[in-house]
Formats: sequence, C-alpha cells, structure tokens
Amino acid sequence: MAQEGLVIIASRHSAAGTLERLLAALAARSLTVFARIDHAAGAAAAGLSLRPTELVIFGNAKGGTALMQDRQASGIDLPLKALVFEDAGGKVFVAYNDPHWIAQRHGLGAASAGAVDALAKVLSAIAAEATG
Repeated sequence: MAQEGLVIIASRHSAAGTLERLLAALAARSLTVFARIDHAAGAAAAGLSLRPTELVIFGNAKGGTALMQDRQASGIDLPLKALVFEDAGGKVFVAYNDPHWIAQRHGLGAASAGAVDALAKVLSAIAAEATG
C-alpha cells in the first residue's frame, strides 16, 4: 500500500494495541500529543460506520522549528501526524507523512536538511515500535 508522500506500515497488533504502542513510543521520546482525532467515533456520531481510524497529532518545537525557519509555510504540515487505521480485511496500519516529502513539497534546503533527516529517523523508529 503506497501513496505519494506517505509511509504506510502494517502492524502486527489490533488498532487499539497499535495506538497504545504508538502513544507509548511518543511518550518515551517526550513528544507532546497535541490532539487525538477518533474518526470512527465521529462517523458513529453522525450515524455512519467507519472501521477504526484515529489520527494522533504530535511533536515538539525542537523538531519542527528548523523547517519553518527555512520555509515558514511548511508549518501547514506541522506538527507531525500519524494515522492508525484498519482496512476492510481487518489489517491494521500506521501511516505518516514522509519528512523528506514534506521537505520536497516546500522546497526546503540545506538549512533544514539535518532536521528533516532526524524527523525521518525518529518517525521510522516510532512506527516500528508501534507496529512491531
């Protein structure tokens, strides 16, 4: 499963278990969870059905500020987000925007390249902990 700019990783756990592991990985790195959006609950409140789908918005100023210092409009893609979702076959995934894609989208340069690489590395590790 691939979409431009997205990293999508299959999980060996349930949606609830993957979400719990994701939140633990964020907490272990002292990343702030700014919001959690339960799309399935929102759908249910509107009388619609949706498989488990929850968005977690997280980060810290230390990670993203360099991107915004380089190109302030990159703030539209910050803070970072991860989506835990279950497909029609019952398979669970974690998806997030690839920081290198964000850099390309905004034309970020050398000034933020180190921060982009660091974000990519930490997101990969967080996703691996959540799904593994």
